[in-house]
Amino acid sequence: MTKKLGNSVVRNRIRRRLKEALRNLPDLSARPGYDYVIVARQAALNQAFPALQEELTRAFAEIHAARQGGRPAKPRRFATATEKKRKD
Repeated sequence: MTKKLGNSVVRNRIRRRLKEALRNLPDLSARPGYDYVIVARQAALNQAFPALQEELTRAFAEIHAARQGGRPAKPRRFATATEKKRKD
């Protein structure tokens, strides 16, 4: 978290709220093999706890709905000029 959110007390309180919200979700839809990055906002400090949990659940569902087939395909690697010469 950046210092834009406030001093260390505020940042740690937001971090603790997010961690607890994730820990208490009944059906956390996080999947093995994925890394998740949660960008904290100042609103996470004052948002009602059930609303915070609902937002996290919706975010996880949205992420996985966009990638129904599992992990995204590996990015295409284009041949360099040297590799093209070797093929000839």
